[in-house]
Amino acid sequence: MSSFIIYPAIDIRGGKCVRLVQGDYNQETVYHDSPLEAAKAWEAQGGSYIHLVDLDGAKAGHPVNDEVIAAIASGVQVPVQVGGGLRKLEDVKRLLSLGVSRLIIGTAAIEDRAFTEAVLGTYGDKVAIGIDARNGYVATRGWLETSEVKAEVLAKELASKGAETFIFTDISRDGMMQGPNIEAIVALATSSGRNVIASGGVTQLNDLVELSKHSAQGVGGAIVGKALYTGNIDLAEAIRVIG
Repeated sequence: MSSFIIYPAIDIRGGKCVRLVQGDYNQETVYHDSPLEAAKAWEAQGGSYIHLVDLDGAKAGHPVNDEVIAAIASGVQVPVQVGGGLRKLEDVKRLLSLGVSRLIIGTAAIEDRAFTEAVLGTYGDKVAIGIDARNGYVATRGWLETSEVKAEVLAKELASKGAETFIFTDISRDGMMQGPNIEAIVALATSSGRNVIASGGVTQLNDLVELSKHSAQGVGGAIVGKALYTGNIDLAEAIRVIG
């Protein structure tokens, strides 16, 4: 099993680096006017993989911030993964051509299984499936809607179609600084037998330490957003502690 990777998150909206509370577009804080400068800062602190979310794209249903994403992919030496509004094959091809290392398929994994399986069949390890869950059920459309599909069932099905990596968010924990839902994250990793990246709720260094204890069970990393921007977690220190 791969080592535990900390993914600094950059959420892009209107060309800026922002954070939302529980995905609420009305609760926004701008942390950086330049997402590229934010990415370079995380890289300088030892970040080995950057996580980007095109919030405008998630809302629009197709990628919107191509220019910013391309600038970051070419402006840092480390790999970049991107999510937000990926629902068409041409968008997937285009973003990969911009230098993105891994794409995250979210809503489409529920709503368009043919597309998802086609992307997995073609790009396999260059694709992560984003599973956002509310009370164990998958939420879609930027968390505005909740499906009737259980997170673990979806993960098992897509693992059988070639999914190697899942990004799991417990919506109730996101942006609330309450700590991640470790039990649910480990359950998803063990039931799917794949690499699971935790997202949402990482508040302090100890959250990362606790998550990293489950790397042998498939918990391969964690996405950290708000806690880095508020200074609750120092990226360089976290990387050093987890080793």
